[in-house]
Parts: sequence; structure tokens; C-alpha cells
Amino acid sequence: MIAETGSTANAAPLVLRWGEPFHSLPLMTVRGPRRVTHPVSDAPPWLVTGRTDLPFDFCGYVRRLCDDIVRRSPELAHVRTDQILFAITQARNVREHGLQARVTPLRFHGGRLVRRHRGVQYQVQRHIVAGREMLYLMTFCLPRFLNQPFEDKLVTLFHELYHISPAFDGDLRRHEGRCKFHSKSRRGYDEQMAALARAYLAPGPDPTLNAFLRLDFAQLRSRHGSVVGVSVARPKLLPVPAEAAACSDS
Repeated sequence: MIAETGSTANAAPLVLRWGEPFHSLPLMTVRGPRRVTHPVSDAPPWLVTGRTDLPFDFCGYVRRLCDDIVRRSPELAHVRTDQILFAITQARNVREHGLQARVTPLRFHGGRLVRRHRGVQYQVQRHIVAGREMLYLMTFCLPRFLNQPFEDKLVTLFHELYHISPAFDGDLRRHEGRCKFHSKSRRGYDEQMAALARAYLAPGPDPTLNAFLRLDFAQLRSRHGSVVGVSVARPKLLPVPAEAAACSDS
């Protein structure tokens, strides 16, 4: 990873770059519970999840599935997965409930790169992978996400993808009213996402793309030896000089 633009020995960088000729994206191996309280059931052999002599690449598989979801779902046709950085974070406990996934915008309202607050200009750290700028960071909390039922996992994918602005400008989709990111009713939002997930499954998409969602963490780790994924910290909001912000936005 290369840091540039505004970085000093004591300051976080404004721009982060990965990929040739820079360092590769950092990978993390997901830790499971220290003590297993129940036997791991064998993963059904007809659920194909790639070569079993290699670690399971969670981010690679979730990206391929999201590629298919946005291609087949008119409501998500605006999403460009090549500008979404898929990542994982380690769950801090073994509870089933809690953070499953989140999408972090890498731009301010309306796709702006900088925002002024109390006379100071701020910028979100920019993420560039293999020369392409990312506009969103989508992070999954493992192993918790993988231990949900298949339907819940699929609905979570739709939930996060639908948060992305229809303009695909690095901002989130905004609704009228107080609950601007989940519409007036969180329950209604969840029901809408479940309907989108059912509509996606109805024509019978390629089952190999979602097979990994039908297994839990223990099954994937037993089959592949480990589960790995890209590990990238949430972007920082940094103060920048006005002239530097203007150059970055040009």
C-alpha cells in the first residue's frame, strides 16, 4: 500500500493505493470461536465452493455474487461493483446478533470529495486499487454473517447494495423524512429487500454463485482450512488545506 497526498510522519494519508506496482490489498484470516460447542456438520458435496486445497476467498466470492445480483436486478442496475472495495472485519464476539455488514461511502452528499465544517475543509480518504478509484467500501463481519440462514445472508447483500446512491457517486441513497437512509419504516425497508431477493432467486440464477451462502463458517473452514478476506480499515475523515482539496477534486 502506498500513501500519498498530504501524508506526513504524523498524519494519515489522504490517498491510499494498492495493486501493481504497489503492495497488494492486505488479507486477514478469520478466527473462529475458541471452543466449539457442537460438532461441525459436513458441507454437502454438491455445494461447490472452489478448490479445497486453497483458503476460501470470501471477498472474491461475494464480489462474483454481487456482480450477478446487480446484473439481474433492475433496481440495482446503477451499481458498478468494480468501484466497490469488498472487505471483512473480525467479529468481536460469538453472538449471532449484531453487525452483519455495512457499506461506507467514500464521498460526501452529492458525491463531493470535500466538505467544509466550521471553517475547515475535510476529505474522506481516497482508496485506489490497481489504478481504479473505489467509491464504496462494503465490509462483512465474519464469522457472524456466515452463520446466518441463507435467506438472511442474501437479504443482507441486497440491503447493503440498495444503500448505494442511484447516481453511484460515492454517496448513499437518501430518502425523505427523518430516517433518510432506511426510508420511513425500517421494517418496510427490510421487507422490500426480502422481495428483491426473492425476485432475484425466482428465475433460478447460477447456483454455484450463491453456494457458499448455504454453508456456515465452520463448514467453509473445515472444507478449505481457513476463510480469508481483504482487511481494510474504515476511511478516516481528514482536514485538508483548501488548495490541496481543490487539486484532489479536479
